[in-house]
Amino acid sequence: MDKLMIEGGHTLSGNVHISGAKNSAVALIPAAILADAPVHVDNLPLISDVGILADLLQHIGADVDLYGESITIDPRTITPTPLPNGHVKKMRASYYMMGAMLGKYKKADIGLPGGCNLGPRPIDQHIKGFEALGATVSNEQGSIFLRANELRGARIYLDVVSVGATINIMLAAARAKGRTVIENAAKEPEIIDVATILSSMGAVIKGAGTDVIRIEGKEKLTGCNHTIIPDRIEAGTYMITAATMGKDVAIENIIPDHLESLTAKLQEMGVEVITKDDSVVVRSNNDLKGVDIKTLVHPGFPTDLQQPVTSLLAKARGTSIITDTIYNSRFKHIDELRRMGADIKVEGRSAMVNGGIKLEGARVKASDLRAGAALVIAGLLADGVTEITGVHHIDRGYEAFEEKLLQLGARLWREEMTEEEQEQLKHS
Repeated sequence: MDKLMIEGGHTLSGNVHISGAKNSAVALIPAAILADAPVHVDNLPLISDVGILADLLQHIGADVDLYGESITIDPRTITPTPLPNGHVKKMRASYYMMGAMLGKYKKADIGLPGGCNLGPRPIDQHIKGFEALGATVSNEQGSIFLRANELRGARIYLDVVSVGATINIMLAAARAKGRTVIENAAKEPEIIDVATILSSMGAVIKGAGTDVIRIEGKEKLTGCNHTIIPDRIEAGTYMITAATMGKDVAIENIIPDHLESLTAKLQEMGVEVITKDDSVVVRSNNDLKGVDIKTLVHPGFPTDLQQPVTSLLAKARGTSIITDTIYNSRFKHIDELRRMGADIKVEGRSAMVNGGIKLEGARVKASDLRAGAALVIAGLLADGVTEITGVHHIDRGYEAFEEKLLQLGARLWREEMTEEEQEQLKHS
């Protein structure tokens, strides 16, 4: 087990290249199950979640060739066997195996998903969708069992806008008989990416990116080639990092339209953001002012950037209020920021940040992926050295995070934890 050490106070400048979208990749890899021929996906992010999904597919018999930023999946050798709890527990997005296997084989046995602990994140909307398509769903001994004689298109209204449920229903409906209509669907760019790969396989999907998606199911789907969109959350994390410590940072290989809500807030704070066709240049200063932010479903401010932006608000003068309407337990990073000297109070779903106080390096723990990013940003800002444990969370979702920051002029390195430190971490 490693810990990440960061020496704060260094100005960042230069270029950073954004990888493929994590939240697309973890849905597109299971989607390959639906095809009747090999599927090739490019621009994969080199993160641990991708490796876990490749292992899950191999476990059920798929021929998987993962090399660098590309993966080729031949699903013709798959046997729909139960999926092992070990790998499933490591990541939330393993639940996309449910929709894909149900769509292809009319059955799936899979352990309840793991991933970051962000409070209650029920999969009731996923199950509601599967049942509407004709599946019976049971929960026994921590596993979900899905069975259907056949899947038939249905009209499904999601009670809560859910990216996961929208994608899972799309996967199951792609090979169902007849038309499926998903109302109150999520509109995130990753939904459009999934619709694109399914369309390339031969599915007929209309309305992806709006709140009503229509799917004409097909009996068979073909193989295809697909390139993943850039990761808007990774791009946003580097924009926030540059806004915190950047002199002149160019963030390349992005789709600027996907980041409009963040760009608007950074400009409101006094950060200079210059938007180009497929990149942005961010220039910070030492006179940023606090702003109020509320996370919303797309195209609102992303919940995945709530934690990183909190570290930036600690630098801005005045009081900022950040409210997360998506997850009610996404403030575990606040206690760690307080260890570094931040003045932040949490009330319900909101955090009040009294900014402009100099942070000091400290020993802190990343509780989840985006909390890890928030602590890295805080470490870059703080005086002295910050020591971050729980680095495996960061590896789940950011490709070459340290290498990219080093290229910008940050000073950070990994150290192996002693046995005593590992014991302390287990009991903390």
